[in-house]
Amino acid sequence: MPTTLSTTGNLRLSELAPQFVQSEIRAMTVACMDAGGINMAQGVCDTDPPHPVVEAAIAAIRSGHNIYTRMDGIAPLREAIAQKFASFNKLSVDPNTQVLVTSGATGAMHAALLALLNAGDECVVLEPFYGYHVSTLKMMKVVPVVVPLAGPEFALNVEQLRGAITPRARAIIINSPSNPSGKVFSRSELEALAEVAIEFDLFVFTDEMYEYFIYDGAQHISIATLPGMAERTITISGFSKTFSVTGWRLGYLAASERWLPAIAYFHDLLYVCAPSPLQYGVAAGLLQLPQSFYDDLTAEYQAKRDMTCTALARAGLTPSVPTGAYYVLADSSRIPGVDAKQKARRLLADAGIAAVAGSAFFAADAAGVNPGETLLRFCFAKKDDELAEACRRLDAYRTVNPK
Repeated sequence: MPTTLSTTGNLRLSELAPQFVQSEIRAMTVACMDAGGINMAQGVCDTDPPHPVVEAAIAAIRSGHNIYTRMDGIAPLREAIAQKFASFNKLSVDPNTQVLVTSGATGAMHAALLALLNAGDECVVLEPFYGYHVSTLKMMKVVPVVVPLAGPEFALNVEQLRGAITPRARAIIINSPSNPSGKVFSRSELEALAEVAIEFDLFVFTDEMYEYFIYDGAQHISIATLPGMAERTITISGFSKTFSVTGWRLGYLAASERWLPAIAYFHDLLYVCAPSPLQYGVAAGLLQLPQSFYDDLTAEYQAKRDMTCTALARAGLTPSVPTGAYYVLADSSRIPGVDAKQKARRLLADAGIAAVAGSAFFAADAAGVNPGETLLRFCFAKKDDELAEACRRLDAYRTVNPK
């Protein structure tokens, strides 16, 4: 007879697993699908990819580029990334020793953290934060130290940052333009961050995924270009948002040749390599798309932002107007519910629009109060007709559910 094994013995979850649940972003996407709503919860970016990117990927598949690549990525893409860093970011990198093509920006962050931080180290995270950054730190048993940004403009308080750094601190994570707030760090703020990083000898992991989504004349600056920052900075970006290929899972990073071999090793261990034919697709995008593509992208998304923020304001969900990325944090006080998760589900039920609870991007304070409980995050990376329908539903929600 077969023996029944006890589930209280060796067959059990790891010590780490019970600490994590499905992200609220993913949970709302599932809830939206079940409800048949408009998904403004997840940054899926369902606009059409550029034609040269798609055609080059298809051609690569047909040409037989369907096997493993070098672990750091194909040479044409690494060279194109180095050219992009030089022209757009004003950052000089060697494509053969300082560039790694990754399985998404999340893969870049994961591999870099594994290579450079240890369990028990502390890493400063600026709030509101991208939940995947914090969860990745926790997964590695690195301690996230949350430093809130102040007020509606999410300003950096340098003294608060300095006061949060202990002898166990090893790094700071920066996300600019930011998910979820759309915050774009100014040169003076980045200079202050750089001064602290140098003073305390910290790594800086900078997630610049939304670097082309900049509004109102704001400027994207890569902190690695500031004096003394090149060696200590891991600059992370990707193609998911810029080329509307979030499902392709293609990112990249630049790092000193001191750190890149170890980062590449962990990326190889986790993912082997980024998808081969898709690398050819995005390489074509970097090499063939004119500056007008990026200019048009900025104009298109600023119009989407304005449309979304106007509709939210009319609906009584006062937005914090972003200067970058494609998300809006909005005041959800008028929506019934005891917390942000309930408010998000109530809005989905009443208006057919999915948003994400703001509490997913904030930590509870010493009194157990999460400042995100009165906020919802909306993503406006939608096709024009669907975004127009979402705004129409917000108008209807205002009418049916007045303050």
